[in-house]
Order: sequence, then structure tokens, then C-alpha cells
Amino acid sequence: MTIAIGILMLFGYLLIATEHISNINKAATAMFVGVVGWILFMLTGTEYISTFHAEEWEEFVEGATVDWKLTHEFIAQNVFMRHASYIFSVVMYILATLAIVDVLNSNECFDFLKNIIRRRNSRWVIWMSVFITFVLSANLDNLTTTMLMLLLLKKIVAKDKDRIYIGAAIVVAANCGGCCSVIGDITSLMVWYKGAITPTNFFVACVAPALLATAVTTYLISRKLPEAISIVRPTVFFRGDEHVLPLWQRIALLIIGIGGLWFVPTFTRITLLPPFLGSLCVVSLLWVLNEIFNRKRIISEQPSILSGSDHRLLYETMQVIMFVIGMCLAVGVVTECGVMLWLRNAVETVLPNIYTIGIVMGFISAFLDNVALVLTGINMYDVIPTDAVASSYESFFAQNGPYWHLIVFCGAVGGCLMPIGNTAGCALMKMEDEANGKWYFKNITGKVLVGWGVGLLAYFIIDFFIR
Repeated sequence: MTIAIGILMLFGYLLIATEHISNINKAATAMFVGVVGWILFMLTGTEYISTFHAEEWEEFVEGATVDWKLTHEFIAQNVFMRHASYIFSVVMYILATLAIVDVLNSNECFDFLKNIIRRRNSRWVIWMSVFITFVLSANLDNLTTTMLMLLLLKKIVAKDKDRIYIGAAIVVAANCGGCCSVIGDITSLMVWYKGAITPTNFFVACVAPALLATAVTTYLISRKLPEAISIVRPTVFFRGDEHVLPLWQRIALLIIGIGGLWFVPTFTRITLLPPFLGSLCVVSLLWVLNEIFNRKRIISEQPSILSGSDHRLLYETMQVIMFVIGMCLAVGVVTECGVMLWLRNAVETVLPNIYTIGIVMGFISAFLDNVALVLTGINMYDVIPTDAVASSYESFFAQNGPYWHLIVFCGAVGGCLMPIGNTAGCALMKMEDEANGKWYFKNITGKVLVGWGVGLLAYFIIDFFIR
């Protein structure tokens, strides 16, 4: 059965990597692999639990007659629920973030950014777009940030050719910004939930490499733009429109929403409660303020969907959530049946150096979704307690060890080598018809590779002095 589950996982990875060819949604593939994998595990679970959960199994049985019902009960309560709890925590945080963004976007809290970005000078447009994207993605997930910025670009930049270059820079900035914060990307969030990193240490280790990778790539892309670009003529709104909140109210909502998410790691450290509870606290506060600020429209029974809402953001994010659930289920079942242990031994035989492992995984993530790859990478190893580290090699896998930094950084930036390697890149291809894989490889891949190399060099220098 182990071979069957391993083949199923391999087949799933193949379909995920070839989504643009097979046109089978990777979220559907991940869900299928995850669910079927657990069904297969349940059918022959006795051999696995007696091997990997021997002590818990003996305590659970306590001399009772072992039958299929008792075995299934143990798997459901002691094995599956542990993975389900982890998935629940991650998904609840993503949903809370989506709720925050929906409130902010529906109140047009991001629209004032158009006035900041809107210039004919192409250098100003691309650098300001990248800067805003980087900052936002450190708090929001990279897909949400990318979607917001691409929607703003459509209201600013008139020519498709100029817009796709700036859009590509935004994709890189979103991934790099997300990978320097524990709440900025799904992959860093999962590593944080695993207990492999702490927020401050992770930020210090990754912010400089992420900034350099973004800056170098953006500079190289900016050279492809003309000095002046065509700007979309701004729309004139009726000044008495009550759908639009005053600027100070929109800024207040934005500060509370984004600033509240930035406070989540501190909330977790102080209360020792899961991060998703902190994000739900932010949602509740933001929701109350939204009700207060929009009380006139609510009392007058005007439509609840505001003019700033865009259902594409909700649709894309929900697909990502389903993909994350499926991948977490799939990786969980292959971990429980010993496939991850075999994979770790195989990887260490071929790639004995963790720095090489990180770089190779970065290249693979260009074609296989970086969330799937990083989730696989972080489950190949357990976090070694600091007081149990017995060698310099084991220190790589201790809390805040370089392996965890590298796997997230290389997965994020390496995934930008091709648009199919990350959700933000896929969003760019869906929103801009000309930004296909061929165009991206010809015009963007080499620039991302240079930026990634500079970022890696910076990380190695920082790691050398820290260690």
C-alpha cells in the first residue's frame, strides 16, 4: 500500500506541474490525492500505526481485542485529527485574512494607492508598485496582494505591453515580500505553525535577501520599459456619492487591518494562542468599524456589496484554500506511511548539502507549485529541539536553523522563475493574456535568476556571520 500511496502522490505532483497543459485545476488534483490517500491509509492502517505510533497504539488498545473498528477509531482520533487540526489552523488564518481584505477592498481602501502610483514616468510606476506590493505582501498573502495590485494597474497603465512587465515585477515583489514575514505567505505561515521559526529571527534572516532579489529583478525589468508610458484617463466620480467613505475613514480601516495582522505574531507570543485567533480578533474589530462607518447606507437598506468589490479575488483565494487543504492532506498521509522518510534519505544521498537542497528545490518550484514543494520540504525533517542538537549538521534543522529559511526563500523566489511556479504568477497569466509561459521565460526568467542569485549570496553572508 505504501507503493500505491507513493505513486498516487507522484501522479498528483505530475498533474499539478502540468496544470497549464492538462487544464485540470491543481486544487481539484490536490483534493483528490489527499482524500484518496487517506482512504487507502485507513484500509491498511494497522501496519503503519504499529510501526510509527507503537506507544500510543499500545496505550489506546490496553489489552482489548484488536479489530478493524478499533484500528479505524485510533487512526481517526490520534492520527488524522492531528493533521486536521493543523489544516484547520492554517485555513482559518487564510480565511480571516481574506475577510480583512474583502472589507478593505469593498470600502475602496486601496484606491488611494492609484493616486500615488499614477505617473507617466515608467520608473516611478514600476518602483512604487513594487514597493507597495512588497510592504503589503509582508502582511497579506502574495496572491491577494498581486490581485489587488494588478487590478490597480489596469486602472493606471493603458498599454498591455507595459503592464505585463510591471505585473511581472509585482509577482516577484509579492513572493519576496511574503517570504520575509511569517504571516506574509502560506509557506512561511506553515513553517511557523510547525514551530521551525520565530517571527523576529525569520525576518532578520530573510528581509535583506528578499529586498535584494526584488530590487535587482525590478531594475532589470525596468530597463525594458520606455521612459514615459500611456496612462488611463482617470474616472471622475460624483462627489456626493455616499458609497465612498471619506479618506480618513478608509486610511483608518487600512491601518487597523494591515497593522492588526502585523501584530498577530506578538499576540501569539503573549497569549500562546494560535495565530488564527489573533487574525479573527482583527476581523471582528474591522467589522465593527465597517458597520459604524457605513451605518447610513445600512440603515437606508442600500445593497451590501460595495462598488469596490471584485469577485475574482474571492474566487482565486478560495481555490488556493482548497489547494492548501488537499496538499496538507496528501503530505500528511505520505508522512504517516513512511514515504517522507524514504524521500529524505534519497535526497540526502544525492544532495548531502542543505544549501544544495534549497537551490535545487528552488529550480523545481519553477515548474511545480512552490506551496506543494515547500510543504513537502518542511515535512521531510522534524524540528530538532535546541538542547538536543548534537552536531553542526543537526543545527541546520533546529528552530531558526538555515534549512527552514532556505526552503521558504528558495521556494518563493525560485517559484518566480516561471509563472506556473506560484499562485501570483498564475494570476498574472489569467489577467494578462500576453503574459504566457513563453513570453515570461524569454523576458523575465533570466532577470529573476540574477535577482535570486544576489539574494542567495546575501543570505550566505548573513548566515556566515550569524552562525
